[in-house]
Amino acid sequence: MSFSGDGRSFTITGAKVFTGNAKQPWASSFTVENGKIVAIDKEPQTDATVIDVGGRFISASFGDGHAHPMFGGFEFFGPEIRGKSTVAAIQEAVREYAIENPDLEWIIGGSYDSWIVPNGQFDAKWLDEVVADKAVVLRATDYHTIWCNSKALELSGITAETKDPELGWIMRREDGSPSGTLREWDAVDMVLQNAPAATLVEQVAALELAAEELSSAGITWVQDAWVDPGMPEAYLAAIEQGRLSIRFNLGMRADARSWREQLAWFESSRAKFDGNEFATCNTIKFFADGVIEGHTAAINGGYHDDPHNNGMPCWDWQELREAVAAVDALGFQPHIHAIGDEGLSEALNAIELAQQRNGSKTHQRPVITHVQLLNPAEIERFAALGVVANFEPLWACNDPLQADLTTPHVGELKALWQYPMRSMLAAGAKISMGSDWPVTDYNPLACMEIAITRTVPNDPNSIAWIPEERLDVAQSLTAYTAGVAYQAGEENLWGSIEVGKSADFVVLDKNPFDVLPGLIHEIKVEATWCAGEEIFSRIS
Repeated sequence: MSFSGDGRSFTITGAKVFTGNAKQPWASSFTVENGKIVAIDKEPQTDATVIDVGGRFISASFGDGHAHPMFGGFEFFGPEIRGKSTVAAIQEAVREYAIENPDLEWIIGGSYDSWIVPNGQFDAKWLDEVVADKAVVLRATDYHTIWCNSKALELSGITAETKDPELGWIMRREDGSPSGTLREWDAVDMVLQNAPAATLVEQVAALELAAEELSSAGITWVQDAWVDPGMPEAYLAAIEQGRLSIRFNLGMRADARSWREQLAWFESSRAKFDGNEFATCNTIKFFADGVIEGHTAAINGGYHDDPHNNGMPCWDWQELREAVAAVDALGFQPHIHAIGDEGLSEALNAIELAQQRNGSKTHQRPVITHVQLLNPAEIERFAALGVVANFEPLWACNDPLQADLTTPHVGELKALWQYPMRSMLAAGAKISMGSDWPVTDYNPLACMEIAITRTVPNDPNSIAWIPEERLDVAQSLTAYTAGVAYQAGEENLWGSIEVGKSADFVVLDKNPFDVLPGLIHEIKVEATWCAGEEIFSRIS
C-alpha cells in the first residue's frame, strides 16, 4: 500500500472512511489532486493512481492541541528514566548514562513519575549514590518539578539559608536543608540556568525527532505550548533544512513580570512565520497556576490535606486579565494553562475582560487547556464566551497519580469535578484534545481510549472513574481531529475528509468503532499523510 505522494492524482479505495462530516459520516473512497481532496465516493479518473487499502480504517489525521515537542525530543538525549517504577531503577539508568557519557559536566534527563515516593519528594542523596562528581537534574513528568543531586545544588548556590523564590518552592528536609526537589519556574530555573544551554543544532535535532515521533502516531498538526526566546529560530532553521514533516503553531510563553516588554518580541516572532507552510506563531501561552500533585494549582478554599495552602498562582489575577486583553487586541490567541478551580475561574475572567474590552476584535478563539478541577457552575461560561476547552484525556482515570496524589490533595468531593468532557459538550462548548507530551504519551489512540472508558489501560480491575463524563468513539475522535482544527482556526482547511480540504489523513489497522473500547490503545497507525504526501508508513 505504501505510496510516496508527489503531487499526482490518486484515489484511496477499499476503505472504511470516517469523514467527520455529519451529512455523510462514512465513505469508501476519496480522490486527491495536488494535496487536496477533490472527490468522495466517486469513480477515480483514468489517470489517477489507485491505492486499495484492503478495508482499513481511515480518518482525518490527528491534531495535538497542546504539546511540548522540543522538550519531548530532548528526552531522547538523556538517561532513559521514563516509566521506571522504583528509585533504584532510575538510579541505575542515571549511573549507566554517566558511564557512557564521561565528558558531560551536567546530566539532564526526563521524566520520572512523581508518585513513586511519598508526596513526590525525591532526595538528592539518592542521586549522589550513583553520580556525585557532576550535576544531575531530572524533570518530573509534570514538567513543573525537578529532582537534582547535591552537585547541582552546590553549583546553583542553593543551601539551607537560600530563601524560596517568588514563584517556586525549594523542598526541604526536616533540618531545613534542600532535599533536591524543586517546584515551579523560579525554583527550577535556579538550577537549570546554570546548565549549558542547548545549541541550535541540538534544538533542531530535537524538533526533527519530535516530528518523526508525532507523525508515526498519525499527528500532522501540533500546538507547541511553551516557546521561549531562541526557540522560534530553531523552528525556522529546522524548516529551512527540510527537517519537519508536520505542521506546528508556536505558543510563546508570557512572563507575569515582563509581559509588557515581551509584546514586541511576540509581534516580531509572528512576522517571521508569515506565509510559512510548516509553522505559524499565532498564540500566547499563559500559566495561570501550577499542578495539583505539587500543591501549586490554585485552589479555592485551600487543599483538603493542606487547608491553609491555596496553591501558587503564577499571576496577580488583575495582571493576567490585562495581559490576556493586550495580546487578544494584537490578534494573538490566548492559550491558558489552568488546573485548579480558582485558576480556571480566573482564566475565564481574563478572557471575559478581553472580550468586553476588545469587542469585535476578538476572533482568536481563546483556549483554556487541561481544565482539570472545574467547578461545575463554570461550565456554561465556556460556551458563553466561546472558549475552547482543551483536554489531555490520558489523565482522566484513577491511576496512581490520581489515587495517590490528586484525590488526597483535593478531597473526595472536589475530585468528582475533574475533566468534565461530556458535560462541556452538553453545554454547547467546543472541545479539543492534546497530549501535553512529554508529560504524557503522545499517542492519540491511547488518549482517546481513556476519554471513552475513563479506566486505567491494561488494568482489568479498573472501574470507570466519573463515568458520566465518558465520551463515545465519535466524540473522542472528532475532538482529536475537527476539534483541534477548530482550535487552530483552520477547520475549513483540515480536520475532516471533505472536498476542498487538505489531504491529511491516517490509516489504522483496526476500526476504533469496532474493537472493544479497552483495546483502542492497541490499534496501530499504518500510514500518515499530510497534504497528499505519505510522511509515515509501517507498510513496505
